[in-house]
Amino acid sequence: MFWKNIARPLLFNLPAEWTHHFSMGSFAGVSALPALPGLLRKMYGVDDPKLETEAFGLKFANPVGLAAGFDKEARWFPGLANLGFGHVEVGTLTGQQQPGNPKPRLFRLPNDQAIINRMGFNNCGADAAAKRLASMSRSSERDVLGINIGKTKVVPNEQATGDYLFSFERLFAYADYFTVNVSSPNTPGLRQLQAREPLIELLQSLQDLNATLANDHQEPPKPILLKIAPDLNDGQLEDIIDIVKVTKLAGLIATNTTTSRDGLVTDPTTVKDIGNGGLSGLPLTRRSRDIVSQAFRLADGAFPIIGVGGIMRPHDAWQMICAGASLVQVYTGFIYGGPGFIKETNRTVLSKVSALGMSSVAEAVGRDVS
Repeated sequence: MFWKNIARPLLFNLPAEWTHHFSMGSFAGVSALPALPGLLRKMYGVDDPKLETEAFGLKFANPVGLAAGFDKEARWFPGLANLGFGHVEVGTLTGQQQPGNPKPRLFRLPNDQAIINRMGFNNCGADAAAKRLASMSRSSERDVLGINIGKTKVVPNEQATGDYLFSFERLFAYADYFTVNVSSPNTPGLRQLQAREPLIELLQSLQDLNATLANDHQEPPKPILLKIAPDLNDGQLEDIIDIVKVTKLAGLIATNTTTSRDGLVTDPTTVKDIGNGGLSGLPLTRRSRDIVSQAFRLADGAFPIIGVGGIMRPHDAWQMICAGASLVQVYTGFIYGGPGFIKETNRTVLSKVSALGMSSVAEAVGRDVS
C-alpha cells in the first residue's frame, strides 16, 4: 500500500529517467549495508521447492526474473537479486560505450499502465561492464545473471557480428546466460538483423565463439537466447523458430517492446507528442502471451521460452507460464507494482501450482496450449 499510495505517486511526479537513477542509486547504497541483503531476502523472497525451475541447464530459485533494460550498465545486480527475483538480466550492453538517444526518452502512460522508451542502448560498453562485474560479489550462489548484448549504433549492420562477438568475449566470464537482442525498435536498422541470413550468420558465429571460450575456460558453453519483437507476423515467427533450432540456441525470449500504439486510452495528442519508441506494459499483455503460445507450439519442446511483456498483475505471470513460458520476466509491472510485486507474483504462481496438485512450475508450462 505504501508503494501504490505514497511512493509511486510521488516518484511519478518527477522525470522518469531521473527518478529511475535516483531511486536505484539510493537503493544500491542502502542495500549494500551488511545486514540488508539477508533482511531484504526475508522480506521479499518466496522460498519453496515447487517454484524451483530448470531451464537451459541452469537452476532458478523461482520463475520470475527482471527483464533487460532496467539495469542497463550492470550496476545493481546484487541489490536487485535480493528483491526475490529468480534471475536478473542486465543490459543491453554494446561493444562500444554510447550515450543513447537525446533526452527526454522515457515516458510514463499511467492511464494505460504503460511506458514508452527510446533509450537507444545507452550504456558504458562491454569493457567497462566487465570490469564492474569482476568487482561484484553475489549475495547468494543461487542468483542467476543474464547479460543482454546488442549492436553499437555507429556500427553498420554489415559489421554487426563482430560487435556482438566483442561483447560476448569480454563478458563471457560473468554471465550465466546471454541474450542476443536484435529486436529493440530504438536502434536504426537493428530489427533488420532478424532476417534469416544475417541472423543465422550472427548466431552461428556466437555459438562458434561460445565453444572456443568454453574450452579455454574449461567450463560448459554459456546458454545463448534470442530476444524477438512482438511485431513479427506468423511467417516471420516460424522462420525465427527454425533459426533457433538450426543454430541450436538454448532458448527464446518473447517479447521486446512494440512500435504499435493500438488501443491506447491516453490522449492521442499526448502519444503523438511523445513520438517514437518502444511501448511496454498492459497494452502488450495479450500480444506477448499470444507470441509465446505460438512459439511454444512451433518449438515443440525443442527449447524453453522466457515470456516477457505486459505482466502487470501476478496472475499475468501464471497465464504466461500456462501459455508456454518456462520462465517469465517483468519490467513495467515492477515499475508500477513496486518491490513487493515480485513476492506477490511468486506467491500467486505457487498458490496456483499447489491448488492444481502439481509438484513444480514445470508441470504448468504450456497447459493452456492446445
